[in-house]
Amino acid sequence: MNLATRLGVLLVVLCSKQTRANEIAERASTSPGLRALVVEIPENWGHPEFPTRTSSKAFRTANADRASDLSAKRNIGLLLARLHGWNKIAFLDDDITIPRPGNIARLAAQLDRYQVAGMIVRKHPDNSVVCHARRDAGLQQDVFLTGAALGVHCNSLPLSFFPDLYNEDWFFFAHEAADRELPRVGDANQPKYDPYASAERAQCEEFGDLLAEGVYALIGQEQESRPFGEQLSAATVAYWSRFIEARHEVITETRTSLHRLLDWDSTNSRVRSALDSLSAAEDQLDTLTPYICVDFLEVWRDDLADWQRFSTSVNNVGSTREAMDFLQLPIWTRAEPDPEPN
Repeated sequence: MNLATRLGVLLVVLCSKQTRANEIAERASTSPGLRALVVEIPENWGHPEFPTRTSSKAFRTANADRASDLSAKRNIGLLLARLHGWNKIAFLDDDITIPRPGNIARLAAQLDRYQVAGMIVRKHPDNSVVCHARRDAGLQQDVFLTGAALGVHCNSLPLSFFPDLYNEDWFFFAHEAADRELPRVGDANQPKYDPYASAERAQCEEFGDLLAEGVYALIGQEQESRPFGEQLSAATVAYWSRFIEARHEVITETRTSLHRLLDWDSTNSRVRSALDSLSAAEDQLDTLTPYICVDFLEVWRDDLADWQRFSTSVNNVGSTREAMDFLQLPIWTRAEPDPEPN
């Protein structure tokens, strides 16, 4: 709210689960100078035009029945921009802070040339549980752009979309990454959190982590001059067989290094929790096959084609009410600053 007020831009808050739209709207109304649109996303919300192949039962099982509406909310954000005629938007997760607000202006400037630009979270990095375990084990672990702080030019068509799995942001900008057209603008911060609070988290992340790491490893091997679709054609059953084996090796290496730490300090509860999470990730990995990886990439491309046809057909509407009616979101409110006295 402070950032939006300082920059003089509209804040859109998409509320679900523990976040109550009426509470956010009340808080927004007491923030001087803030313009805000607060929208409630109902549980199990859906839209008849949103692609659903990547949300099928088989993939939900592969995702360990992961329950998240993040992909849906980000796709709603894209369509809100199209419906309102907003050229540029910035996605910010609710636990993200921008230490240098001027970086938002730099992010917007990059969108004059690129469709997508982002930031990297270095303080308490936005990594998967397995990646956190590697870092805690003293192994090399990098960070990459994240959807938690991401700029998108929404009138540059066609638009990509966020599929329903962990690392949905990596799939959203995979084409830009393959073309080496994904600029980074500064860093964002995330509060300290415990990635091992629940081993179930690692289980729910494993399919998305495997797929995203596999796709980006492939992109890194391919010549950037090759069309993106041709690069993905190399992601065959044989490729995924090798990559799943390599993923097992990554987890084994991490586990071995963590056990060495326990040899020095057997009371280290964080290391023990990391090992529990690794076991959960590997249990889920054991259920995944090269065939489901190939199947996911195939339906993801089908979903993307449907989404691009749909989103390209979406035009500006005359009001926020029309936009909400189109998205089938009946509960929303706008907060506007009081006019200056004469």
